Amino acid sequence: MTNLEKYNQVFILNFLVKEEQLPGMSLGSVSVWDSVGHMGLIAAMEETFDLTLETDDIIDFSSYENGKQILNKYKIDI
Repeated sequence: MTNLEKYNQVFILNFLVKEEQLPGMSLGSVSVWDSVGHMGLIAAMEETFDLTLETDDIIDFSSYENGKQILNKYKIDI
């Protein structure tokens, strides 16, 4: 499984959305991506990619696209 597939799966499983919904998705754009859902997403990303995100990156991880850029900082190519 590629990193992109893993990344997408985290969103799909955490927010129960379809892959077609991912582009453009952001914090608050779907009801399940609220503050609690955000922390669940972050925990799943950390587990999936075996890393610990810095606090600023957790806060900045506010969209599907932005998350890819943040993971790139940790040498995870999406």
